[in-house]
Amino acid sequence: MSEQSVKKVPFNKPYLTGRESEYVQESMNSGNIVGDGEYTRKCERLLEKTFSAKRALLTNSCTDALEMAALLIGLEPGDEVIVPSYTFVSTANAFILRGAKPVFVDIRADTLNIDETKIEGKITGKTRAIFPVHYASVACEMDSIMSIAEQHGLAVIEDAAQGVNARYKGRYLGTIGDLGTYSFHGTKNYTCGEGGAIVINNGDLIERAEIVREKGTNRSRFLRGEIDKYTWVDIGSSYLLSDVLAAFLYAQFEELENIKRKRKEVFDFYYQNLRDLEEEGKLTLPAIPETCEINYHLFYILLPSEEKRNSLMQSLKTCGIQAVFHYIPLHASPMGRKFGYKSGDLPVTESISGRLLRLPFYPDIGRANQEFVVRMVKKFI
Repeated sequence: MSEQSVKKVPFNKPYLTGRESEYVQESMNSGNIVGDGEYTRKCERLLEKTFSAKRALLTNSCTDALEMAALLIGLEPGDEVIVPSYTFVSTANAFILRGAKPVFVDIRADTLNIDETKIEGKITGKTRAIFPVHYASVACEMDSIMSIAEQHGLAVIEDAAQGVNARYKGRYLGTIGDLGTYSFHGTKNYTCGEGGAIVINNGDLIERAEIVREKGTNRSRFLRGEIDKYTWVDIGSSYLLSDVLAAFLYAQFEELENIKRKRKEVFDFYYQNLRDLEEEGKLTLPAIPETCEINYHLFYILLPSEEKRNSLMQSLKTCGIQAVFHYIPLHASPMGRKFGYKSGDLPVTESISGRLLRLPFYPDIGRANQEFVVRMVKKFI
């Protein structure tokens, strides 16, 4: 196939299973399209059963789930939270909104996750929690993190926005810490456009999680018939996902493993066809430890320098291929500087951020488009 005959290759396209509109229509016909409806409960039960989670609650977004987590563990002004700088801003905003301070830790050069060996050195008398982020669905070293947290009496909130249906030593991401959070944004493996979930693994937090999600009321108990009226009992906000979106999401959940299989095929093709460049020392491919089973959320390559990365990104753009970088380190941002950080504080994070390039990735990308992407990467290099 000639390069001219290949259409533009977008970075991402949401995958549809074919039953989304049917379930959305059913939800609309039910007359109950608000949160905590039939499809909400179906999705939550599926997550709990499949992932062996104590309780899962759908939310409007992973951001909402993270904010709920900060409320549930009782973060207050002056508290400190250990977190990687290489993450989306929502991870930090969730606890900064409660008045807590981010304590940024550098990442590992192999998995791009928080460096567990550098966590204890950041713990002070003000530290209240660790927020590990599972980058690209590759699990953080959770055994070490949980051990450190237990020794110091800290809560662990897993940001598994990218890690739905991925595992660490057989356990699903999001179900290992005290709390876990998922994203069902349009860029994620399983989507309803916007959406998320909080996974409650600490049984003591389940009842309060329901209250916080329901604007601080005990409405969930009322809906179950446990009380004859509901009222305001705690702080909270409107974190419920509409049942219409839950209906859309349920169609995705029914294809949980099929979607993962399709994404694995895309991932494997990139890996197998770019491995020769890694062997020649011209780029680095994703590293996946034996303890991790990923969900094939994304595929990135690491170039030798930021200049090389930017040049390749521009070269691919001229060919109609949308390849993009990822996070700008939070510690080096304007907000990061307000907390006393500066460029140079986290060298591995800064190096990775400047050299990483994500390639187009979605289940329906097609072999011809993938071949085109690989060919253009090789042509440039």
